[in-house]
Amino acid sequence: MNPIQTRKERERADRHQRIIDSARDLAETEGWDAVTVRKLADRIEYSQPVLYSHFTGKDAIVTAVAEMGFAELARDIRPLRERAETPEQALRDVAQGYLDFARDKAALYDAMFLLRTELTFGPDAPQLLKDAFVELLLTFAPFAAPDDAETFTEVAWSSLHGLATLDRGGRLRPDFRADRLDILLAQWVQGR
Repeated sequence: MNPIQTRKERERADRHQRIIDSARDLAETEGWDAVTVRKLADRIEYSQPVLYSHFTGKDAIVTAVAEMGFAELARDIRPLRERAETPEQALRDVAQGYLDFARDKAALYDAMFLLRTELTFGPDAPQLLKDAFVELLLTFAPFAAPDDAETFTEVAWSSLHGLATLDRGGRLRPDFRADRLDILLAQWVQGR
């Protein structure tokens, strides 16, 4: 490959990442409604057609941010699971880590789970999504029936997502966060 082509590819990749980072930053400061191709073009100082050469529109940009979020989620919960001394401690630490991630990285979490994206879940999911699911699977598998740890993980993940979403939306009593998590963890451990 010639050096000019390599430089152009590197510049394109850098510009692509700048668009993703700018979208996330804008969403974190002003909300996802503020994220438009026009605003992103102004922020990164490129024309709208340049952005469209990278992404077909806002859904594609949200998808890229969501993929980044799944990578971050896996990176955040992996050490929590790995350093736990027991499966029960891993369960508690990962569950709390998940809820903290949803609260502390709200715009990112919204991109991953609440906004329209082009992501496919399940067997055809991108590898970043599969990697995040595997981290949850490794956490929940010790508490699942041996023949269906994946379904148990889906249900447990759904429960965490419900707690995270309802809590962030102000639908649950804030003074009882720890109690709710204790009740949920007890249900998962009880079936073991």
